[in-house]
Amino acid sequence: MRTRLDRIRHAILFEIIGLVAIMGILSQLGFELGHVGAMGVLFSVVATGWNYVYNIGFDKYMLKKMGTVTKTTLIRIVHSLGFEGGLLFLTIPFMAWFLDLSLWNAFVLDIGMVVFYLFYAYGYNLAYDKIFPVPAVTAQ
Repeated sequence: MRTRLDRIRHAILFEIIGLVAIMGILSQLGFELGHVGAMGVLFSVVATGWNYVYNIGFDKYMLKKMGTVTKTTLIRIVHSLGFEGGLLFLTIPFMAWFLDLSLWNAFVLDIGMVVFYLFYAYGYNLAYDKIFPVPAVTAQ
């Protein structure tokens, strides 16, 4: 399993790279950069905490049920879906209020962000595991 320091590095890099990308995309869609930036920073703080907790739980579950934390393509897809699904219900009401959108428009915008982050999370985690390989562990 990964060390605490490695998990912190993973979460922080994930959020910084994702925040820069999503701010660029949303500003191109006409949203005020200041609002998008403030919302993005808040969501990044929430997502960073969720990322840390979620990945520990996911790895512990994998180790207990499968005896390994090595992720196949299918497991990476399930991992990404679970992570994004866990954030979705928290972000829609705040996004609607903060960006002065209807709940429906906030939902559509949030789904767009989820789709972006699904692909981003898959690619980021794949690259991270190649750059910083998971230490070999066995179930006890």
